[in-house]
Formats: sequence, C-alpha cells, structure tokens
Amino acid sequence: MPTDTKHMEPGSTDPHANDAAPYGGGDPYADYRAGDFPFTELVDLADRRLGGGVIAANDEFFAERENLLIREPAVFDPERFGHKGKIMDGWETRRRRGADAARPFPAPEDHDWAIVRLGTPGIVRGIVVDTAHFRGNYPQRVSVQATSVDGAPGPQELLADDVKWEELVPPTPVRGHAANGFEVTGGRRYTHIRVCQHPDGGIARLRVHGEVVPDPAWLAALGTIDLISILNGGTYEDASDRFYSSPAQIILPGTSRKMDDGWENRRRRVRDTNDWVRFRLPAQGAVRAVEIDTAYLKGNAAGWISLHGRDGDTGEWFAIIPRTRLQPDTPHRFVLDTEAVVTHVRLDAYPDGGVARMRLHGSLTEAGAAELARRYEASAS
Repeated sequence: MPTDTKHMEPGSTDPHANDAAPYGGGDPYADYRAGDFPFTELVDLADRRLGGGVIAANDEFFAERENLLIREPAVFDPERFGHKGKIMDGWETRRRRGADAARPFPAPEDHDWAIVRLGTPGIVRGIVVDTAHFRGNYPQRVSVQATSVDGAPGPQELLADDVKWEELVPPTPVRGHAANGFEVTGGRRYTHIRVCQHPDGGIARLRVHGEVVPDPAWLAALGTIDLISILNGGTYEDASDRFYSSPAQIILPGTSRKMDDGWENRRRRVRDTNDWVRFRLPAQGAVRAVEIDTAYLKGNAAGWISLHGRDGDTGEWFAIIPRTRLQPDTPHRFVLDTEAVVTHVRLDAYPDGGVARMRLHGSLTEAGAAELARRYEASAS
C-alpha cells in the first residue's frame, strides 16, 4: 500500500491533481516531493552492483529502460533535446492512443511495462517509484507484480502463460516529480519485478527494498564464502553515524569505485567515544579470515578498528580482532588463530573515519545451514 497518501484525495475528479508545477528555472529539485520511507534502510534488491538489470520493456521510445536502476538521482537538463523530443533521465514511453477518432483515449486496461531482474532474490518490503522531473508526463497510475523463476530466464520465458505473477502494488495513482513509496507485506521470495505504467508516461528511478534470502544449496556448494556479503544474506542493522554514506555499502560485492562507495562518518568531536556499525550474518557461521579495505579513503580512513562478534541476539560480545591500526587506501587481511562462531559482528572505528569494504570468510555451521534452509523453504510458498 502507498506509504504517503497525502496526495490521494478521496473522490477527487481533477485528473491533474498530482501534477507538479512546470519547471520555472533554477534548482530543478527545489520543488521535488521527497518521502520518508522506513523500508529504504533495507538493501535495494534491484541494485546493479548486486547484478540487477532491466531486461525488457514493451516501449522505451523517449528514454531507455536501463535508466531506472542508475544509482545517482535523475539529472534534468532543460536545453537537452533529441530527434524524438526532450531527453529525459529515466524510462519514458510514447503517448498511447485509442482505437480510432471516436475513441482517441487508450482503453482502461492499456499500459506499458518493464521487467527488472533482481540482483539477488529476496523478500520485497517496499518499493519506490521515483518520477523526478516527470512533472506532467508521469504515469497516471502504477502497478507492480513479482514472480520467482529459477535460473537465468529471458523475457520470453518470463512472459509465458505458465509464469505466475503476483500483485505487490495494485494500480495506484502517483505524483509527478516525487518519490512515491509503497510498503509491501508478505514473505515470498522473488527473482523478478514487473513495473507497469497506466496508461503510459515516465519513471525516473525504481528501487526495490527488501531482505536477501540466499539459496542454501549454492552456499554449501561454494564452501568458504563471505558470510557478511549482501549477496549471501548479510544484513546491516545499525550504526552510530550515517552522515556521508550508508554503512550497508561496506558489505556490497566487489571493490569500491570512489570515496563515497563505502561508509564514511562525520568527524567525531567527543573524546573517549568512537563510531561503530553492526551487521547480522544470514545464519550462524564460523569466521576464519577477515578483510578490511580502505580503498579511496586517503585522508579520512578510520585510524584504528576492532571487530567483535556474538552468537545469538543476546550473546556476549567478544573480540575477533583487537584494536588495530589501519592504513589509508589499503586492503588489510587478518587470518584468525581460532575460528569465530557468530551470528552478529560489530565493527568499531577509532575515533572515526571510513571503511570501504569488509569481508568475513568462513562457512555456515551445521545449525546455521539448517536455519537458513528452513527460511528458504518458508519463503518459497
């Protein structure tokens, strides 16, 4: 259901009630209608850094479907036009028409669609349909469906009659030049999302927030894995500071590409305190080696770090890595003398500063593998 319904006027007959004002110059984001959606703290399952992609769309006449998953906010250039018209930073379809001159408007059921492969399968908790800069050419309504298909299916397979798509968001009015958020309930694990525009229009960005549910058979086949990686079901829980960038980026796959592609906090001014971030593993695991990377953090890397772990929500914290000096823009590797059996870890930065990536190399314990298998099976039905 929509999480921001202030624009939803019951009984309203004004078809332009959700329009934004025409662009009048200056900062195009000055009148942008943002939203505060709690579920955005969760990972974006459609993030291209995790392997997400827009694999098909029925129409992308004005602007390409791939723009939907760009990480940065949409850019607006009022002077940029091409042979097909205004060039927009988003996915925009042509204007639909009716059957004939007597029926110029599209039929009620007409709509455009795009299919998104989630970078990692998971349970969807919330969706943001961002119509930034689409002020009068946004869709009148949007809907979202989801399905779960194993392997790497192509568009034809996903559009086959035997594929069941479940409705996450029914056709719902949205606002132009705004972040439109929808909370999703349920516990199913999905692999693909289909976003629909009714009847046509433009969407700047799409975000699909939720919880990763990894395949336990895949993790077992790999043996030693990164137990904290988002791709394997690691989850960011809380942090002392999120000023410059999200701590969740520490557990993204791959290496950071620039300074803000990690966790950087503000400068700490209170002595005898420090910054910290806490993560939850997909299930109980045995950690045997740790990597801490400060790539691109040259004058603002954490001075020292320590790593603590605990087994269970109420377990006692114990040291995995004692307070240790870090070098800027450098990968650091630690082989543990004794494996650490944990469900949670806490990374402390002294006194403050940034960390680009963290890896916890190990494997699930027998109890952890059994717990993950139960969760996986429960999310499939």
